[in-house]
Amino acid sequence: MTVHDIRAFNRFYTNVIGALDYSRHLYAPYTLTESRVLYELAHSPRTDAADLRTELSLDAGYLSRILNKFEQDGLIERTASRQDPRRRRVTLTARGRETGKLLEERANESVGALLSTVPVAERPRLAEAMTAVRTILSDRRPPRREDVLLREPAPGDLGWIVQRNAALYAAEYGWNTDYEGLVARIVADFAEDHDPHLERVWIAELDGRPVGCVMCVRDEAPATARLRLLLVEPDARGLGIGDRLVTAVIDFARGVGYRDLVLWTNDVLSAARRIYQRHGFVLAAEKPHRSFGKDLTGQDWRLDLHGTAE
Repeated sequence: MTVHDIRAFNRFYTNVIGALDYSRHLYAPYTLTESRVLYELAHSPRTDAADLRTELSLDAGYLSRILNKFEQDGLIERTASRQDPRRRRVTLTARGRETGKLLEERANESVGALLSTVPVAERPRLAEAMTAVRTILSDRRPPRREDVLLREPAPGDLGWIVQRNAALYAAEYGWNTDYEGLVARIVADFAEDHDPHLERVWIAELDGRPVGCVMCVRDEAPATARLRLLLVEPDARGLGIGDRLVTAVIDFARGVGYRDLVLWTNDVLSAARRIYQRHGFVLAAEKPHRSFGKDLTGQDWRLDLHGTAE
């Protein structure tokens, strides 16, 4: 491998991506950089201008002009952070979310068109090669919080949620397959019948692989959402992924008009409990029970969404 080899690959890759970006006016009426800002806002529900500037390596003045344009177009709202008044929190409006979703759909269609030219038998080899490039070049530094992407589930991700919940809880707490059955029913119910305006799943992705998840679904109680199946892979812990996933649920639930957010957990899940407490959840009730092959204490936690706005 030589410098020439890497530069040749870079020219080839840039030409391919350039064709994807511009041959179909992919980001119209926005530029590529503006679309990258929209994409980052759509996948990081609590973002401020400083975060965006660092993540996208943008000049402060240039980013400010982009955000001013977005605000004029009704795509974003900017408010002062309660934790640090010097920082400005940037969130997408309903129109901004719709615009971001449209741009992402166009990108998916464009990449899908490119992928359709690759023979099916060659696709696994292409995926392995792309993974190898990412892995080799990223192994020189430890993962960072900004490397984690929150996104909607892709085909196969719901099955991953079931498999990883079952495997991790068996390994870490000795729970039996009863828990896998519970998770499978929860995921199946969501997959078969959910309202995308009121219910959602987030996948945390790091280096191209899922490392965490959480769900927000409607509860039986009026105006109440339920947080379910929060999980972070052991090798991805310490990056604030659990906090980001819970934050995403809270922001989404508040944004679509729920009054309360509830969850059920067990007292042995101490790390998750600390996350819930940091975000203002209050213990509402607890009760001993025998489930998943263990004697446990179940806990109901509640968050008043009107009382925790930032």
